[in-house]
Amino acid sequence: MPMVRWYDPLQLIRTGMEVAASTLFGRHSDFRLLEALAAPGVQFDDDWGNLRADESLWIDYVADVGDGWNSTYAIACALAQPALTLKDDQGNSHETKRGSILVFGGDEVYPAASRTEYKQRLVGPYETALRTTVPPHPSVYAIPGNHDWYDSLVSFTRLFCSRRWFAGWQVKQTRSYFAAKLPRGWWLIGTDVQLGSDLDQPQVEYFESVAEKMGPDDRVILCDAEPHWIYAQTYGQIDSDYNENNLAFLERKFGGKVAVFLAGDLHHYRRHEDPQGRQKITAGGGGAFLHPTHGPDVSTLANGFEFKKSFPDPKTSRSLARRNLLFPFLNSRFGAVTGVLYMLAAWSIMVNLPPSGLGQFREALSVAFKAALSSPVAAFWVVAVFLAFWLFTDTHSPRYRFVAGTVHGLAHLLAAFLIGWGATRFTVALGFPFGDTHQLLLSGAFILIAGWFVGSFVMGIYLLVSINVFGRHSEEAFSSLAIEDWKNFLR
Repeated sequence: MPMVRWYDPLQLIRTGMEVAASTLFGRHSDFRLLEALAAPGVQFDDDWGNLRADESLWIDYVADVGDGWNSTYAIACALAQPALTLKDDQGNSHETKRGSILVFGGDEVYPAASRTEYKQRLVGPYETALRTTVPPHPSVYAIPGNHDWYDSLVSFTRLFCSRRWFAGWQVKQTRSYFAAKLPRGWWLIGTDVQLGSDLDQPQVEYFESVAEKMGPDDRVILCDAEPHWIYAQTYGQIDSDYNENNLAFLERKFGGKVAVFLAGDLHHYRRHEDPQGRQKITAGGGGAFLHPTHGPDVSTLANGFEFKKSFPDPKTSRSLARRNLLFPFLNSRFGAVTGVLYMLAAWSIMVNLPPSGLGQFREALSVAFKAALSSPVAAFWVVAVFLAFWLFTDTHSPRYRFVAGTVHGLAHLLAAFLIGWGATRFTVALGFPFGDTHQLLLSGAFILIAGWFVGSFVMGIYLLVSINVFGRHSEEAFSSLAIEDWKNFLR
């Protein structure tokens, strides 16, 4: 099972339709309300409260899994080992044990949830790594991310809310959120914020009841599907929808007891710490494509949280971004989009341009521009090419979209013009009369092939400059690379 190819045109269409459908239905229905009706009352697990003083409880946390088999299985295999011995930066060895608890922190499958995708991309690798266990069996909890919600949480609920088995782990929860009482005054809390919405009322009441059972000195490990602290720092000033309201609300409900914030959604490892030792950790390296750790400055967050560590480090991340220079080869099917758009735009203008050469550039451009203005069809395709890439631009910053989107759109129009100009002169030079059927077909084929490669290369350059110079398009600039390496889980 290969990594999801996000720039495959068919994949883009399928994912777009699923996102649109889930967003539409998500606005008018909330599956979490049905969960609360099906499992009334406040249920939380208290299976680990009787540890001896010399015993330890190990917890494994992994998020953003269920993508390519290789990367997902690599993490699953590491999680399945009874023990792992690791070395720190000073060369000291530390023996760690397989977690008695495994937490999936969101986005358990890609590109969109379905029974088949879960089976092939998540269950298969984990069952291969650890099909069965012996008592005492490890337990598993999970919270959904946006990709899990794309089938209205049906597949997630079947797998994680039925108290059955997930590979060698025993499923413990009955809702898409959970609470577990841990030894020595610790609690493990997992939330479900649907598709970026707020906590629903039954979930609020559930956590209020859990908070009432906490002692004055208890501490909380809070698992959320998204690192709101990163998004608030990165986009909060230009988009008020990016904030930490849900986290602040839960902190108040739990009386300021949250000591560790865990989240995935960004597919890397990054840790922040405040002067009191509280942690905000992003650990979304369970198998999905790598996200960059360079880009927007998140070295200092609100409430005194300071950056401590990331994996990969920003220097390595910046170097990996240069792979976008190979965009045409890494995303070969994307060229169909640029090739077809270039061909249709060039065909619609249908003008015999002057001989190629730098001296004739202005004249040729003027002729093509006038032809585009005189034909509604030509004008439509020129505008379509421009808007297609202008609308692709990072939407979080209107200013960046206007400037960078305009440059990006014009770059593709210029590429289409130069390729079309060259195709016209080449086919005419071969002896085909301009406008002849054979000349049009041959020039169209030339534009399609050249546009396939050149358009993809322009896209790769745009993504590289966006992420390495302006810190934008972190998602798009690295999903294009489908990097299987640099994966992580938290223990």
